[in-house]
Amino acid sequence: MAITVPKKHRQRWAVAATFAAGALFLTTACTIPVSDEPPAPVAPAISLSEPDGKQGTDPIEPFSVTVDNGTITTATLTNPEGKVVESEMSADRTSWATAEVLGYGRTYTLEVEATGPGGTTQTTSQFTTLTPSNLTMPYLMPWDGAVVGIGQPVAVQFDEPIPDRERAQELITITTEPTVEGAFYWVSNREVRWRPEEYWAPGTTITVDVDVYGRDLGDGLFGEANRNVTFTIGDAVIATADDLTKTISVAVNGEVVYTMPTSFGKARTPTPNGTYIIGDRQRSMIMDSSTYGVPVSSSDGYRTRVEWATRMSYSGIFVHSAPWSLGDQGYRNVSAGCLNVSPANAQWFYNNTKPGDLVIVRNTVGGTLSGIDGLGDWNIPWETWKAGNANSGVA
Repeated sequence: MAITVPKKHRQRWAVAATFAAGALFLTTACTIPVSDEPPAPVAPAISLSEPDGKQGTDPIEPFSVTVDNGTITTATLTNPEGKVVESEMSADRTSWATAEVLGYGRTYTLEVEATGPGGTTQTTSQFTTLTPSNLTMPYLMPWDGAVVGIGQPVAVQFDEPIPDRERAQELITITTEPTVEGAFYWVSNREVRWRPEEYWAPGTTITVDVDVYGRDLGDGLFGEANRNVTFTIGDAVIATADDLTKTISVAVNGEVVYTMPTSFGKARTPTPNGTYIIGDRQRSMIMDSSTYGVPVSSSDGYRTRVEWATRMSYSGIFVHSAPWSLGDQGYRNVSAGCLNVSPANAQWFYNNTKPGDLVIVRNTVGGTLSGIDGLGDWNIPWETWKAGNANSGVA
């Protein structure tokens, strides 16, 4: 049966129908369909510690690679000759780094591949390490494995003047067993020494590490290489040369074992007082006064071959054989500054002393051996030595 809607209600029904249809449309248009599909995997992202093409890379800082959304399959860094640089991979293979220092002014090539759920990513990159404007090589004394005397300082000598001497000191590590307090002192603008307040104890082991490679020592001067040595202190040998008795007495570990007559420097060329460190030795050598600023032709000049020469100073003082002054030894001073002894005594001294042993000269009319002679370190008072001179004007 048909239902007749009264005319007065027909407009209301039409409006209601229109509203309902609009509401249905809005509901349908604002609904976002929900997918059950997972998001697409992201490809591995490779990050480098240095950008491609970088110039002036620090050669001692490890070059590293990290990966997100995957793991490193391969990573290789090669030098210009194609040699692979040593490296280390993390256990989870998400990071990689070089394990050796790089060369100066060298271009390195990196190839990395990483894989993950999102696929494989590959990258190739190059960088060039810094090129110093100048280099300096450190040289160490004593030599590695040496057994030296109780007066031997650590010596680090560079082949260029060092602009930032304080920085150079920071890069030198001295390790002693047993532990001993010590300090640095520059004897020139190229050479720094380190010694304790008192003489070393026999049996002490000293290790020196000079880590200057890749480090700026001032004004663009970089270390050419690192160096290290380990040496040991032997018996305590101290020779006392006394001008009052004109003798040299040699004590080993506190006990006098040998005494010999000597002749010191004459009045015009007196032997300086002070503590000397024994240096190198020569079985036979030519002594030439001109090498110490005294012309051979002068009244105090000489050019003489001597035997069994043991150096006490870099200013030219030795204990050596002097058969020409046998009658003066023990009585008069006739030398140019050296300690003249007989051939037999010179040979004994040569054979029974070592670098780093000490000779204490006293009661002469001379002054005192310079603390920066190179073998006169112990003539610098400890307070002065400990205060240091890295920032002061050294020669």
